[in-house]
Amino acid sequence: MLQRIWKAHNLMDLACKDLPCSLNIMEVCGTHTVSIFRNGIRPTLPANLRLLSGPGCPVCVTDQGYIENVLTLAGRDDIIIATYGDMIRVPSKNGSLEKRADNQNVKIVLSSMEALDIAKQNPSKTVVFVAVGFETTTPATAIAVRYAAAENIKNFCILSAHKTVVPAMEALLSSEKAKIDAFICPGHVSVIIGSDAYNPIVTKYKKPCVVAGFEPMQIIEGIAQICSQVAAHAPKVESMYHAVVTPQGNVKAKAIIDEMFEPADGVWRGIGVIKNSALVLRDKFSEFDAAKRFGLSDGHPEDMPGCHCGEVLCGLIDPPQCKLFATTCNPDNPIGPCMVSSEGACSAWFKYGRRKKRENKQ
Repeated sequence: MLQRIWKAHNLMDLACKDLPCSLNIMEVCGTHTVSIFRNGIRPTLPANLRLLSGPGCPVCVTDQGYIENVLTLAGRDDIIIATYGDMIRVPSKNGSLEKRADNQNVKIVLSSMEALDIAKQNPSKTVVFVAVGFETTTPATAIAVRYAAAENIKNFCILSAHKTVVPAMEALLSSEKAKIDAFICPGHVSVIIGSDAYNPIVTKYKKPCVVAGFEPMQIIEGIAQICSQVAAHAPKVESMYHAVVTPQGNVKAKAIIDEMFEPADGVWRGIGVIKNSALVLRDKFSEFDAAKRFGLSDGHPEDMPGCHCGEVLCGLIDPPQCKLFATTCNPDNPIGPCMVSSEGACSAWFKYGRRKKRENKQ
């Protein structure tokens, strides 16, 4: 293992010496951000290599309009909100699920099928599943809706905030603001969509795309591979996560997503509307669409005052550059979702980045 680490670092250092200028690599996935911090990878990188946080935390990129719609539904006595835990504390101008909702009307679940079970147990109420996530969690939501349709469970529906990653990566590259030279592509998402899904980015934008797992060795080797590609002016898609990521991905999972969902324009925090980046239920299953069932608007309220989560998610700033970071905004009093989510960049910087500064002062 030590020999592999030395070899990867040596390859990375040699490649970076051949670069004409600095190299900005975006780790798309929030889990990568956390792993990079937790394993102390950042301080070991060459001086001309910079890692940027990206829009790979599904809770963080969910827009405020969606949050407001969830809170509106949570205020109704005839509805039970079923949600993953990270969404409970996401703040808005009107509070959060944790602060506003009656505990009897909000249930934390570990899966979409658990939400469906709650609907079976509470036939007098409608259970709305807060369906947030990328391609990783979308198949499970699809299965729950398919089951509800087959079993004629009328008091179950989803409020979809499912999104697809590649359109967001393309949107960032199309922006004049973001300065991104390469991507560390998300491991979990890539298991579903496959490494070939990133080919358009390499073809159109000439940016290296390397899929990495979450172990430090895989991340370091992924960064080294990117450095080598950039130095050789030979961008391509490469996977360092061979055990679980194939070029085609999970064919069955992609099939059920396509069966139940269709692409639609979606709103991303910090980026705005991205064409065909969201997933909504097909018309055949529209009775399970909470937005249609309850006539919810698709308005896009502004982010919390002073919050710069959007810029963090686009790789434009690091969390400490936000004036609220570690002062007004902290894990006990989060202002934005990037401080709430376990995969949020602000949460990772607060937990690990500040610790490193303290160690350096000692």
